[in-house]
Amino acid sequence: MGNYLLLHFPLMLSCIQEKKDKLPGRLDHISYLVHMAVLGILGVFTRYLLQKLFGPSLLKLTGDDSALYLDLPSNILGSFLMGWFGVVFKADIRNVSDHLVIGLTTGYLGSLTTFSGWNMKMLDLSARGHWVFAVGGIVLGMAIVNESIRYGVETAEAFRRILLNWHSKTSQKTKVMLENLRVNTRERHAVVLLWMILIFGALWSLSCVLAKRKLDSVTNGAVLWLACLVGPPGVWSRWYLARLNGRGIGRKGILKWLPMGTLIANILAACIMAALATISEEVNTKKCTIIVSGIQFGFLGCLSTVSTFVAEVFAMRQSGHVLRATAYMLLTIIPSFGFGTLIYSLPVWLKHYN
Repeated sequence: MGNYLLLHFPLMLSCIQEKKDKLPGRLDHISYLVHMAVLGILGVFTRYLLQKLFGPSLLKLTGDDSALYLDLPSNILGSFLMGWFGVVFKADIRNVSDHLVIGLTTGYLGSLTTFSGWNMKMLDLSARGHWVFAVGGIVLGMAIVNESIRYGVETAEAFRRILLNWHSKTSQKTKVMLENLRVNTRERHAVVLLWMILIFGALWSLSCVLAKRKLDSVTNGAVLWLACLVGPPGVWSRWYLARLNGRGIGRKGILKWLPMGTLIANILAACIMAALATISEEVNTKKCTIIVSGIQFGFLGCLSTVSTFVAEVFAMRQSGHVLRATAYMLLTIIPSFGFGTLIYSLPVWLKHYN
């Protein structure tokens, strides 16, 4: 008994200290949600700006009638940054704040990238008879985002080596300054939580006011602000679904290698997006189209994710499970496109929507 206590006493002290350094259970949970909400809204903003920058209105590199779909730039950037902050620097960021790493990866990068928006663009192309562009968009899009995360990991690893070399040569004063950036006390956690709540309140209130104003005047600008309003619930839903990853199916937990939470989130978002698109075509009013587009861009765009999806595929490939990675990609893409065809494309063909 004495030997057991001697062996485990340091670990027990470490656990007690860790609990003291964290917020109480519910506040800690709220802190995760608020971090994801704030960074999720910023992810929606970035995706919208990239659509405008690379879309038909400015650079004209992406569009609705091309395999280079509107969300391709945001999916490329998000996958590249996932290589940095979700793979290489993830442990370093967690050392600063665990809430920050979840906010960056699940919140910002998960909302910056969207699987359901990508799937919807390919469905729209196929529904209008552009099957070559649709298939090309799926294959090309998958290849590009996989290459993006690989390049992100390689560049991040090179940059991290430079930082480690610099850190070993810095003065003790600089090291102490960097150490002070860590959110490692209950007081620091409380201050950060307060600031994040204030930022979230400001962003959400601003979005609410502007969404109402733009919607009353029935202008397309309402789409962005509606998306910012409904984006956070999409992020939270994906975060809760992510708890299914690694659990497998059934009591025996078969297929534990399959990220079931991410798979369900992407397929579910793709199907709901297709259903809303069908409703929009049926109602065929500008206000309905704006509201549907806001929900699609915000809630469903944040519920689905490409960055986490390709990070999981990348991890499987890196561990030598290429067949599993391929199976996971197919299990995500084929049902999403197949169900979407039944929900959206079939009514378009039968009712001849414009």
